[in-house]
Amino acid sequence: MPPRRPPTTKPRSMHEQARRLLSLFLPEDRVLVVIAADPDALGAALAFKRLLWRRVAGVTIARANEISRPDNLAMVRLLKIPLEPLDKIRLEDYTKRVMVDSQPHHIKGMAEVPFAAIIDHHPPAEAAEKAAFADVRPRYGATSSIMTEYLRGAEIKPSPRLATALVHGIKNDTANFQRPSLEEDVRAFQFLFPKASLGLLRKIEYSEMRMKDLELLHLALEAYQARRHCIYVHLGDVKSPDNLVQIADFFLKVDSVDMTVISGVHAGNLVIIIRNVGLRANAGKMAEKSFGGLGSAGGHKAMARAEIPMTVMHEHLVATDHLALGRFVMHNMQHHPKPK
Repeated sequence: MPPRRPPTTKPRSMHEQARRLLSLFLPEDRVLVVIAADPDALGAALAFKRLLWRRVAGVTIARANEISRPDNLAMVRLLKIPLEPLDKIRLEDYTKRVMVDSQPHHIKGMAEVPFAAIIDHHPPAEAAEKAAFADVRPRYGATSSIMTEYLRGAEIKPSPRLATALVHGIKNDTANFQRPSLEEDVRAFQFLFPKASLGLLRKIEYSEMRMKDLELLHLALEAYQARRHCIYVHLGDVKSPDNLVQIADFFLKVDSVDMTVISGVHAGNLVIIIRNVGLRANAGKMAEKSFGGLGSAGGHKAMARAEIPMTVMHEHLVATDHLALGRFVMHNMQHHPKPK
């Protein structure tokens, strides 16, 4: 009979790490959790707030950025995530400061602020080492995975609301496990998924547009041009490049469409968004070949972006009205061979 394998030390490691983190905080502490708000950061911050529940005097989550993406707004609204704008916060009102899913040098004005704890999955920087407690794991796909381990180490069963936030954070930062991730990310997901609300998760993931975006969609449906398996649309002036991404992703859902090229003008730049699902085409290389000589351009096989200053476009084209800009984008894309 083969000898029994010794029990894994992972749970004890989780427990010890959680104990070390929680030992930093006292009952009278007022804790500020600073984030650059995106799904992973929101899930991780909510988990940190749960870790400190009934252990400290209070926890405030402060976002350093405006939230504009419809799915992120839906996540905050549906999961009732309490947020305060960082620029309205007085740092001296808090006895301990924490940062999750980011590091001080990532956020303006935070590089010299003392932090009690930093938990992140981005490559470590020197500023993170100044924290009393720094847990930076760049091999992990999501900070939400790390925070799930802290919950397990503290023997906390996440509520459906918290589990949903963490699942969405993991799915978002690993692109549904299409980006590099670890077995630990998978384990965290498997632990959380049965506890999450699938209805809320589905609503958050499907919240791609706001009511006011429907007007832009209507314009795109009237203005699109199809060439072989590619959809082209120039949308004129847009309030945010996110609008272009929304339309690009929308048209990619059409069964006969393998590529979308959506352009518009924002903040003095011609912005071009490319999405691709074809086997041979490479969106990043096409963006570089088509627009790299005029501005910044690049990306990955499936998605790319180019930005060209309108000052350059005025020099390059005789006319720069929206009709001319749309023709320019289509011409440049069609006259560069698709790289294999």
